[in-house]
Amino acid sequence: MAVSKMFGASIKRREDPRLITGKATYTDDLHRRGLAYAQIVRSPHAHARIKGIDVEAARRAPGVIAAFTGKDLQGVINPIPTAWLIPNSDLRTPPHPALAVDTVRYAGDGVAVVVAEDRYAARDAAALVRVDYELLPAVVDQQKAMEPGAPQLHADVPNNLAFKWVVGNAESTSAAFKEAERDGVVISQHFVNQRLIPNAIETRSVVAEYHSDHHGHLTVWYTTQNPHIARFLMSVVTGLSEHKIRIVAPEVGGGFGSKIPFYADEAIVAFCALRTGRPIKWTEDRQENYQGTIHGRDHITDFEIAARRDGTITAVRGKTWANLGAYLSTAAPGIPTILHGLMLTGCYTIPHVDYVVYGVMTNTTPVDAYRGAGRPEATYLIERMVDLVAAKLNMDPAEIRRKNFIPADKFPYTTAEGLAYDSGDYAAALDKALAMVDYKRLREEQKRGSRNGKRLGIGLSTYVEICGLGPSSVAGAVGFQGGLWESAIVRMHPTAKATVFTGASPHGQGEETTFAQIVAEELGIPVEDIHVVHGDTAAIPMGWGTYGSRYVAVDDCGRVINPLIVDGQVHGGLVQGIAQALWEGATYGPDGQLLSGTMLDYAVPRAHMFPMFETGRTETPSPHNPIGVKGVGETGTIASTPAVVNAVMDALRSYGIPHLDMPLTPDRIWNAIQAQTREVKGR
Repeated sequence: MAVSKMFGASIKRREDPRLITGKATYTDDLHRRGLAYAQIVRSPHAHARIKGIDVEAARRAPGVIAAFTGKDLQGVINPIPTAWLIPNSDLRTPPHPALAVDTVRYAGDGVAVVVAEDRYAARDAAALVRVDYELLPAVVDQQKAMEPGAPQLHADVPNNLAFKWVVGNAESTSAAFKEAERDGVVISQHFVNQRLIPNAIETRSVVAEYHSDHHGHLTVWYTTQNPHIARFLMSVVTGLSEHKIRIVAPEVGGGFGSKIPFYADEAIVAFCALRTGRPIKWTEDRQENYQGTIHGRDHITDFEIAARRDGTITAVRGKTWANLGAYLSTAAPGIPTILHGLMLTGCYTIPHVDYVVYGVMTNTTPVDAYRGAGRPEATYLIERMVDLVAAKLNMDPAEIRRKNFIPADKFPYTTAEGLAYDSGDYAAALDKALAMVDYKRLREEQKRGSRNGKRLGIGLSTYVEICGLGPSSVAGAVGFQGGLWESAIVRMHPTAKATVFTGASPHGQGEETTFAQIVAEELGIPVEDIHVVHGDTAAIPMGWGTYGSRYVAVDDCGRVINPLIVDGQVHGGLVQGIAQALWEGATYGPDGQLLSGTMLDYAVPRAHMFPMFETGRTETPSPHNPIGVKGVGETGTIASTPAVVNAVMDALRSYGIPHLDMPLTPDRIWNAIQAQTREVKGR
């Protein structure tokens, strides 16, 4: 293959041979001389006061090296920090101890840790730890958590309200709604965007080793999407200088955002290594993963939309109660605000917005970034509402979208929320999608009615997302506690080969391949002669990690580096988005117990449950980087959820069912049809 054709070529991923033949090294594969194992003792209760912890029996157990409680960590390990301090919100960030000291606040909160010679001895000894709990009332619903008399999680967070964030103009939006009430249409809808559990192939794993030479430095191998941020936060919690900490990310086994945060567990393992002088490994099992790894989404929203009779949308307004869980995870405050609230108007020229987000703390697992992180929730709101407007006005859903799109000649375009969109041609992308499915024929087929008892529903969704998460000046203005620039070094060797050092640390997106393609194109050398190095803070000066579609090839995703990888990213995103629409949902009991705590209870979809996907793309290069790329990592996830829900609701329209909350399981749909049929018969 000619070198000049590298950019845009569908070459196979160079990572895959080692990943699919068992030759890759994951964190749990690592072995160090003298390695010991940690087991974290977790609270079975969602809310309780700790009256006492007895670890003596555990310390005497065979093979046990040490056992520690939260009191042992006090003054040594600092509270786990929050890295996104959104401005103008009266944000409250209660302390998050690595191990609970006085109170546990969700089922899965760590209370002690046992270190032993092997993982089985550690697990057996952990079962001997005795904790005297005084049970407290729990609250899992974010709206109920703000009611008078609700259980309070933190003394310094009154009414469990961590923040209140507002965007838009209430006065102009109110005027637009009054006009629509006189001469147009106003539609209100209650939405539940259910809680999801990320399911990476590899659960979280950490190996920490302290080298007690005269320099004294800590090396930590673990499943992180951003090694340099992890090094900074590890420095914050341990008190060690950054230059004495090395973070290495081996194969990460998937992340989807769940491996962005800095968790208490990493701090606990580092403490154990520092205190015992032994290298320590901890790997969570799947039950721990479901309880202790962050969850995603979990919004309750009351939303309204105003439009003229010709279908022109003039305003949106609403309130969202975002469930943040028991503690504020690393990026948690920014997700329902900056990454969600600023994206409400989507692809449309909607001039007026009035939106409030309440960030609420509950006795549940903390919530943080999950693929799309705020953008899917915003897209779901506006795309469902656009379909409801189309149904109310008896307009075609495609036409009402086209009517309200930002015109291609209006870019760059500033939205009502204040964001500047750089480029795009939304009508061209929609037209291409409609042509690919022969939309007119589908609508004609739909008019002919059901066949063999099956009803045809057609769902559309358009979307815009914040990609790249930068520049640093913007990140600072929205409260992110660090720059969001990226670094790379290309080192040429005398043999005409090259090594690329990148701060972006991939966890399945194929960046080893696409980065090599970029360099091959620029330097004019074969892609096989380029080695990509990532995931090691000792080898790379600085980087801000991989998330938010941070120079992967790019749906309108700008110039495409590798179409094969783009299609793979889109397919994976489609699967996750469709799964939320139809199957997935984390469920808590009123006592704070996670009822969907295993793969037997939580509906992770299988490959046979999906159709073949047909993908296409348009290209409007980004003006903000030299090669014109945009992001693609979250594209399918953001758009597919409302598209599928819109299709189901389109099929149910003849029953008079305007909306159902996700997941749209067969049981939920059947019950809705039966209820509507009984209501019609009762008339």
